Amino acid sequence: MARAKVQRKSTAIDMTAMCDVAFLLLTFFILSAKPKVAEPVPVDAPASIAKDAIPETDYAIITVGQDKVFLTIEGDDVRRETIKSMAEVYKVPFTPEQINVFVHTESFGLPLGTMPQFLSLPQKDRDAYAQPGLFVDTTENNDLSHWILQARKANAGLHNKDLNVAIKGDSPEKYPIVKKIIQTLQKQKLDKFSLITSLKTVSK
Repeated sequence: MARAKVQRKSTAIDMTAMCDVAFLLLTFFILSAKPKVAEPVPVDAPASIAKDAIPETDYAIITVGQDKVFLTIEGDDVRRETIKSMAEVYKVPFTPEQINVFVHTESFGLPLGTMPQFLSLPQKDRDAYAQPGLFVDTTENNDLSHWILQARKANAGLHNKDLNVAIKGDSPEKYPIVKKIIQTLQKQKLDKFSLITSLKTVSK
């Protein structure tokens, strides 16, 4: 008696659900990723074996390179309150449009008196603007000291947390300017701060 042939059918896999999951994950990573901010000056950070990461919030970075000092304040809300405090304390008026531009300017390094003019420039002109850096000396009356003080107050008022400060310096940078920065922080009783370095490969 002849065997009955079983008809073969092609196997079909529905990939709709998997595609939906893939697109949802892709959308999540795009929306949650933080864009990399361009460095105000090229910095070749010294190498170390430390692996501690910079916190996501409540911090400021002081960048030193080419004998210039720049400040990065994390958080749109903190930047907004900081610029408002600077305007009130040091009597430098800012328009609402200038304040909004500053809120989206993470790194800066120019005197407070020239800040309104800088913030009024078009985006392409601001990007090409050669900022001279923040003025720093051994006294408390310097640009960096004023900005750090008001940023600390703004962060404490908004988040009820101390502002963490990190210094990112170029490897060949001269020591005196870094010393002035440290002295400025110490005058505000900021004796604990971080040094940003690049990861050094440990030989086995």
